[in-house]
Amino acid sequence: MAEEIINRVANSKLKVIDLEDFYPEGKRVLFDIKEWLLEGLVLREKDFRAYVSEYDWSQYQDCYVALHCSTEAIVPDWAYMLISIELEAYSKLTVIGSLDHLESIIYTSIISELDISSYKNLPVIIKGCSHKPVPANALVLLAQRLKPVAKSVMFGEACSSVPLYKRK
Repeated sequence: MAEEIINRVANSKLKVIDLEDFYPEGKRVLFDIKEWLLEGLVLREKDFRAYVSEYDWSQYQDCYVALHCSTEAIVPDWAYMLISIELEAYSKLTVIGSLDHLESIIYTSIISELDISSYKNLPVIIKGCSHKPVPANALVLLAQRLKPVAKSVMFGEACSSVPLYKRK
């Protein structure tokens, strides 16, 4: 006769945090301003302002937008600021940088607002594998936030976790 299988992980005080669960829905867009520069290199203020004011920004409704220039042009900060002001009414978030940088900033915001009180004095595993793009920086920030409250912090899966911190 077979014995009943007991899930010891489910019955333990161990808490698992999967950052994938916090992944905010919304299209991620890389917006390259090179087409608005003369020969992709020179920003002419009058022309640039015209492009910005005439552009249909509504296509970025509920999107996360990363602004960048794929050429070696020197782009003044005000140019990105001007675009971000137009996008503010449509996008969920606008940053300067790559899509990886955008994802990192999204998760920085999520982790800074995360209520970690439920992890107080408990062993916590930060789940490592995910199907959505969880940046490594998010894992680092979460570990730092948990250290002051958790009894221990581990990384991976319950069956094969890597210990990172244990309160003495």
